[in-house]
Amino acid sequence: MKVAIVAPLVAPIREPQRGGSQVFVSDLARGLVDRGHEVDLYAASGSVLPGVRTIDTGVDHQALEATLYRASGAVSRGLDVAEKAFADVYRAVRDIDYDVVHNHAFDAPAVALATALRAPVLHTLHLPPEAEVVEALRGTAASGEPPAVACVSEHQAKAWSPFVRVDAILPPLVPTSAIPFSPAAGNGAIFAGRFSPEKGAAEAIEIARAAGIRIDVFGDSYDDEYTRQRIAPHRAEPDVYVHASVARTSLWQVMACAAVVLCPASWDEPFGMVAAEAQACGTPIVAFRRGALAEVVVDRVTGFLIAPGDIRAAADAALRSPDLSRLRCREHAEGQLDLARTLDAHERLYEQLAGACVGAAAGG
Repeated sequence: MKVAIVAPLVAPIREPQRGGSQVFVSDLARGLVDRGHEVDLYAASGSVLPGVRTIDTGVDHQALEATLYRASGAVSRGLDVAEKAFADVYRAVRDIDYDVVHNHAFDAPAVALATALRAPVLHTLHLPPEAEVVEALRGTAASGEPPAVACVSEHQAKAWSPFVRVDAILPPLVPTSAIPFSPAAGNGAIFAGRFSPEKGAAEAIEIARAAGIRIDVFGDSYDDEYTRQRIAPHRAEPDVYVHASVARTSLWQVMACAAVVLCPASWDEPFGMVAAEAQACGTPIVAFRRGALAEVVVDRVTGFLIAPGDIRAAADAALRSPDLSRLRCREHAEGQLDLARTLDAHERLYEQLAGACVGAAAGG
């Protein structure tokens, strides 16, 4: 099949990736190419994805800074800039006969303007419901045949279903065969994620300090005030090591050498790729029971799911994590969280959408 993938334009697709949607877009594009599909990845300027034809959209991701998603909702959306960017992208997409166009950008214009495309369109919603995106999806449904909509977890699908029809669940699973496995328990804790309130970097530091263990924190500032107030003061503390984001392959090596990976999210996590990758390394998870993390982590088998906000219980669980079987963590990742499973699901849905489009054209 010939597939156009429209990436989020708020960051280039290159290592180190800015977020989970960028990570998965790269895995999806490479996985489809490896299966013999022809893939064009439309991405922000500066994107580099070896093995995949990457189309430079001419979009400077910094111009879209105002459109960055904030779990608090307190942000100026900058829709006029986004509208121009996606109009240009879809103008280029229209010039090529694709079987399917798959949009991963979480912007109202990315949804609304896709109605002008000839090919069937699939929108994957990587984030929780947001009013402007809901309105755009409803508008496309009212204007004619609604586009296909996918969510990344059962939990997220339940959150979106009151607003739009959800056609599929396409989780951002991980390439377990590429992730190193360590059967031996390592030392200390790891947190990896953007520095913003919902991801829980500050809580991870609190958990590690309460447990009396070292923590290595990997991430970049997404919210400057949060980073300044909640992360920077810990840099001088013993056994707290704050690092910039690193390439995934480097992060996997660090995870495989850790005793536990902490995921104390303070929002309803749409999926939890870090938790999936850590289990592939063999490393157990301690997470707050929020969002889809219960779909990723098997409580008391591959990690511990703790009541949200309970730092003491999370610290106790972190100390018990080396007692869990690292082999069971790896087996769960290989059996339930492997990229091949979601590639299969993507291929089936693409075939359905392309077939329906051909059938409609023949009927017309």
